[in-house]
This record gives sequence, C-alpha cells and structure tokens, in this order.
Amino acid sequence: MHILITGSRGQLGTDLQHILGNYSTHSFIACPHQELDITKKQQVFDYLNEHRPDVVINTAAYHKVDDCETYPEKTFFVNTLGLCHLAKACGLLGIKLVHFSTNFVFDGNLRRPYREDDLPAPLNIYGTAKLAGEHLVRSICERHFIIRTSTLFGNSGIGGKGFNFIETMIQAGTKNREVVVVDDQFMSPTATVDLAQAVVEILLTNKYGTYHITNSGFCSYFELTRAIYHNLGISTMIKPITTKAYGSPAKRPLFSVLDNTRFCSLGIVKMPSWEDALDRYILDRKSIAGQLV
Repeated sequence: MHILITGSRGQLGTDLQHILGNYSTHSFIACPHQELDITKKQQVFDYLNEHRPDVVINTAAYHKVDDCETYPEKTFFVNTLGLCHLAKACGLLGIKLVHFSTNFVFDGNLRRPYREDDLPAPLNIYGTAKLAGEHLVRSICERHFIIRTSTLFGNSGIGGKGFNFIETMIQAGTKNREVVVVDDQFMSPTATVDLAQAVVEILLTNKYGTYHITNSGFCSYFELTRAIYHNLGISTMIKPITTKAYGSPAKRPLFSVLDNTRFCSLGIVKMPSWEDALDRYILDRKSIAGQLV
C-alpha cells in the first residue's frame, strides 16, 4: 500500500511515519505543508495525480482552539476548504482518504462517552469547522475513514519542535510555584503513536466510515496534570479551577469523552489506557532529553 501523509511534520504525522516504517508491505510519502498546501485546489489535484497514492492520510490542520476564535477565516480555510480539495481529488482519483476530526464536535452535555451516531453540537469555531469538514468528506469521497480523537501528544512535541498539553504543563510547572488547571473538563488523552498504529491497522479492513479512537479511560485536565507532575517529580502546586472561572476565549465541552466501542468491535488492536500512554511518553521524553526535568 502506497500512502501519502499530509502535515507530516506534526506529532501524528511523525508517528505515522515511524509506524509505517515497520511494515514492509507499505511505502509512504511524507508531505509537509511547504510541499503541499491543501488550501490550493489545483496544487492538491496535481500532486495527488502525480504520485497516485492508494491512501491519503490527512493530518494537516489548524488546531489552536483559542486562536481559531480570533481567526475564523483561517480556521475554515484549512480545516474545511482545504479538506474539501483533498476529498474531491481523492474521490476523482479513486484514493482512500483518512481524515482526523475532534471530540470538540460535541457540546459535552450528554455526560456519557459519545458514540459515532450521537448528534454533534460544537461550541466553538474549531469544532464547527471540523464538523463541516466531516460532512464534506462524507458527501464527496466514498472511500473514507473519519477518525475523531482527543488531546493528542507525541514525541515530536518535545524540545520545542511542537506543542501539546503535556509539554505546556511541564514548562509551566518548572517556571512557576503554582499552576492553575481546569478540573471540570473531561477527555481521553491520546498518544499519537497509539493512534498511528490503530490507523494503519484500520486501513486494511476497508470498513469505511466514522470511528472514535482514543486511549482508553478518561480524566480531567487537572488529573492529567497531577499525573504528569507525579511521574516527573515536579513539586509545583496545582490549583483547580472551573472552566467558567478560567475564562478561555473558546467555549469547550465539559465532558467530551469518546466511546471506542465501534473501533474495538473490529478486533484489530487494543488501545492502551491513557495512564500507560503517559508513562511511555515520559520514559521516551527522558530518553530524548537525556536527563530528568
């Protein structure tokens, strides 16, 4: 299988390359933004027509949630219009499309893990743009996988090469005596290496459609921060705060945990717990950094 990865320098794109490198039956093209700008329609078609991959895995996105409120045009330009160009090109050329969406398509009012057939109701610009992208993929490209996931973290976010919640909290904890973290938003932190493995395996099933794929279990951002600091021996005080009191520019769902039952029913891979994923991430981080924080 010949696979093209857009946005290949991000956390997920990087881990997809690592996982695909373990499969002798797969080849891939790692395509950063500088090489393929998905917002340029003709460039997208020409590039895919030239390389003719069997699959496009789209990890290109504008996902700084608070910034999306300030720059809605850019948010829709990348997450909706750019995706439309990819979906059209894939549909015309008979290419499978894997696209990543978000738990933020839900409003968090259900108070149980969300299934794929639950009604989306995004609270912010980012979630709205991603949901619009989902609709376009479904209507344009018949052979598609839409994968909703949550709170990604991967090794390319270490050492200033990227960003994720874990690195943000580590930086805050090493610079401040006290860190304030919301304690009423619940989600499933997900390691990009585990997600990448799941994606490669689900591709072989040809069971197209929408799937929720995250590490198992869930926690609040406060609980996640506490686990990070405990794992690294960071003694900084963590102060819980409500989402309302914190006052971020973008509204966020309070409970956006995703139900992985449909994915698990395929029986192809078991997603580890978020705690296990965090432990492995910290071990890798120590190895990469060469020292404890």
